[in-house]
Amino acid sequence: MISKKSLVLGVMVGGAISTAATLLSTPASGKDFRNRAKDQGIEWKQMFGNLKQDALRLKNQLTKTSKEGAALVKELTQEMKNSVEEWKLAVEPHQENIYEYLDQIESSLKDLEEKIDKQ
Repeated sequence: MISKKSLVLGVMVGGAISTAATLLSTPASGKDFRNRAKDQGIEWKQMFGNLKQDALRLKNQLTKTSKEGAALVKELTQEMKNSVEEWKLAVEPHQENIYEYLDQIESSLKDLEEKIDKQ
């Protein structure tokens, strides 16, 4: 991410270069140029003010969104833990029956394989 100092420095250098280019290529008189430069300076000041306000709004929105996201993740994590615990409590009493049932299925499959092999 671009740092604030780099952005400001880039804007200032760009502004200085564009000012120099304008000075060298302007066919207008000095007074006209000064008036235009003054108007452009006011315009830039307004633009930077708007940019600063937009950046602050973005920062505040990002902060708010990240806090909401963190709260949501925490809530979701707790819900998942509760669901897993409920599932464990629901399955645990039947666990032995499930193992017995799986053993019966396994032995039935072995019997079936032996019958098929004999035929």
